[in-house]
This record gives sequence, C-alpha cells and structure tokens, in this order.
Amino acid sequence: MNRFISTMAVLAVTPSALAQIVIDGTAEKAYGAALAVQNVQTNFGNANLGQIDYANGSEIDGLFARVEGGILYIVIAGNVESNFNKLDVFLDTREGGQNRLRGNNPNVSFDGLNRMGDSGTGNGLTFDECFTADFYFTTTCGGAPFATYANIAQLLTEGGGTGDYIGSGGSGTNILNSEPYGVQVGYNNSNAAGVDGGTGAADGSGVRTGVEVALPLSLIGVDPISPQNIKICAFINGTGHDFASNQFMAGLGPNTANLGDPRAINLTAVAGNQYAVVEIVPGQPDCPSTNDCPADIDGDGVVGGTDLTGLLAAWGTNAADLDGDGTTAGTDLTVLLASWGTCQ
Repeated sequence: MNRFISTMAVLAVTPSALAQIVIDGTAEKAYGAALAVQNVQTNFGNANLGQIDYANGSEIDGLFARVEGGILYIVIAGNVESNFNKLDVFLDTREGGQNRLRGNNPNVSFDGLNRMGDSGTGNGLTFDECFTADFYFTTTCGGAPFATYANIAQLLTEGGGTGDYIGSGGSGTNILNSEPYGVQVGYNNSNAAGVDGGTGAADGSGVRTGVEVALPLSLIGVDPISPQNIKICAFINGTGHDFASNQFMAGLGPNTANLGDPRAINLTAVAGNQYAVVEIVPGQPDCPSTNDCPADIDGDGVVGGTDLTGLLAAWGTNAADLDGDGTTAGTDLTVLLASWGTCQ
C-alpha cells in the first residue's frame, strides 16, 4: 500500500456500499438542481453523435454534486471528446491549499498537473481569490475499444504530496472502480443538446449526462471535526493539459474564446466565480475574511486613496469584493468609505 492510500484513504468506504446513487454518468433526481449552468458556447467542438461512449466534441453544460454517506458525488454534465481531451477538476476542501498552482506537485497524467503550474517564472493557473485547491482529479477517454482513464493528486500548500493513476473503465455501468481509494468514475457521452459550438451566449440547462465521480471525503481531505463547504472548479483541457478551452464551471460568460495556456490564466480577472459550492455547513460564508480591515486593499494599515483606486480598478470582478456577494460594486464602495482612515 503506497503512502497516498495509507495517509488519506484509511477511512474510505466503497461508494456503492452506502449510496443510492448509481455511478453511470447520469445525474439522477437525487442530485437535485444543478449547482452551476454553462453560459457560453463551446469552442472545443459541439458533440452530436449521441453515443454513450464516443463523442466528437467537448462541453460542460452543468455541474451537479451532493454529499451522502461520507462520499462526494459529482456529475459534470456534457461531453468529453474521445480524442483524449482532459476534464480537469480541482477541489477546495479545507484550509490551506494552492490559489496559484505550483510547479512541484505530484507527477500524474504524464506530469500534466505540473504543466499547468509555475514553470519557475511566477506563472501558473490562478484560481478565484477565495479558491485554494487541495485535491485534483482528472479523467480522459478514447481509443479502440473505447476506454476511460483517471488520476488523482494531493495539492499541498507548499507542493509535494502524492498522487496516482487510478485505473481505467468504460461507459455506462462499465465504470472505473479504484478499490484502493474508493473512487468510482462513470461516463455517459450521449448528450447532443446543451450548448452549441462557438463563443456566444448559451444555456446548458437540462443536460444531466456526462462524467460522474464518487470521491470519499476522507480521501479529498475534508476535516471530519470542522468541515468546510466544498468548492469545485472544473474545465476542459487539451490532450497534454496545455490548452484550456472556454468550457469552465462555473461559466466564463458570453463571448469568451478558449483561454489557451493554463499557466497564463488568472481567473480573478474573469467576472464572477469559476467554481460551484457544495454546502456542508449551512450558512458558512463562501469566502470568510481573515482580514480585520478588509477595506485596506493595499495592506498599508490605512483605508485611503490607493484602496479606492484599487477598488475602482476591480469594478465588476471579485478582486475587491468587500461584502462577500461575489462582485465588486456599489455596496463595496460603501464599505470602503465607511472604513476610511486608520484601521482599528
């Protein structure tokens, strides 16, 4: 048994032993409504084959998730093109983690995780301000006969940690079942609805088939004593994890083309949050403030002109969201002006 299993999955339970959910790539009624829905057409090809296995395009139409019996269940509705495009999924499950991907993470998926991280020049995929990734899951599909593959990895605050290739499976009920970790992965690539091809405004509502995964909470690092709500960021990437599409969840917004090299992506510059929240603790703030004086944007101990300039520069994004509503707007300006002067 390797160290990743022994340190993270001791408490793992085989998902099928506890859950009523069937892992087959379909979000049953038990999932409820989507936590997020796509709002832009896919720039990675519109899937229209309607087959459960092979797909000729990649898109993310919606994200469903729920926690049951110590397991996090996720359905990324849409399609993963069977040309070995990647579906990359990052989870924020606890304190710490990485807001900007480091370059010294575990070597998984032919080092594709580190292909998205810092190359030594201070770059690296940067998530929204309130998202610090703790766990990574990636899956892909293709070949003849059709097969699916998946990898997992820890994302420690200072890098390092462990990861693993967890096996292969197929489509429908022919799932990937990684017994050592308690992870299951199911594919249903039959979606031919959802968003169309292009970069314009779209609506992914109504799609409930795609990639389904079951992840034990003990594996992904959820604290059983003081849990926090789980945040999920997912996107379609190129075959080498080196060319991000415009299919993120939550959506990037209309008129957005493929983002390209993940190392150059900074999601704080995109309006809204590119993640969905799975509520474990009702009422828990999405982005708890650790700053006793949040209006002091530049950190100089005084709320003044430079903070006002910073807030105005961040208008319409979440970069200076002082009231926690997900965007920088008039209410944040009110908070800043009310705090004017020396921080107490």
